[in-house]
Amino acid sequence: MTTQNTLIFLLFSIFLGFQSCKKTEPETKEESGENWQSLFDGKTLEGWTPKIRGEAFGKDSLNTFQVRNGAIVVNYKNYDSFNNRFGHLFYKTPFSSYRLKLQYRFIGEQANGGEGWGYKNSGIMLHCQDSKTMDIDQPFPNSLEAQFLGGIYDSVPRPTGNLCTPGTHVHIKGKLEKTHCITANAPTIYGEEWVEVEVEVYGDSLIRHYINGKPVITYTKPIQDVPDDSLNHLKPLKSGYISLQSESHPIEFKGILLQELK
Repeated sequence: MTTQNTLIFLLFSIFLGFQSCKKTEPETKEESGENWQSLFDGKTLEGWTPKIRGEAFGKDSLNTFQVRNGAIVVNYKNYDSFNNRFGHLFYKTPFSSYRLKLQYRFIGEQANGGEGWGYKNSGIMLHCQDSKTMDIDQPFPNSLEAQFLGGIYDSVPRPTGNLCTPGTHVHIKGKLEKTHCITANAPTIYGEEWVEVEVEVYGDSLIRHYINGKPVITYTKPIQDVPDDSLNHLKPLKSGYISLQSESHPIEFKGILLQELK
């Protein structure tokens, strides 16, 4: 073998060795067999429908929900005043047991006329009632809210990833909890950075919120609070829709992935 052929052979052997040592893990969740599905294509609001307080289902006359730079943007540029026009953007399909991942960040300034508590306040609603059954002036769907808050003052904690319960209740540590909003063991996010959120939902059994990969609150046995004296009072809440909230402060959502669980 000539010196030139020997060199070529050695280089080829090194290349093959390098190739065999390369990682073979899949690059995406979909490839890994975990069956994640994207609920947002990054370009349009296909599959999502708004319900704004005071407007019929599907109407968003002030263009609250938009898509910009690969994110769903909740904005109030066309609002003279927020005027309690709470809104929700509903995904088309109800789910029961699943993992949901997304990223959010608060941006800009609160809409004129927004409530003081609405500053850097938004969320995702889980196990929502069907939006078509909401009253036209109903501010929030009956649901379980994974509430997102942003810090205001450096010395004042304002944790994110909390639980709020419009029209619902849950159990915590085996006891029925009727407090409307329950604070999570979570960090306070002061800036406009992206925050990673995950929720695990197991029907009417157990639900857990994660912020930046860490569990921050767990609750069980969600129930719908039916305001009557019948035997159907406090129905188990087994499934429902997912919605993104408009609550007067601009916010962006992206990377919305869901994995159904059996």
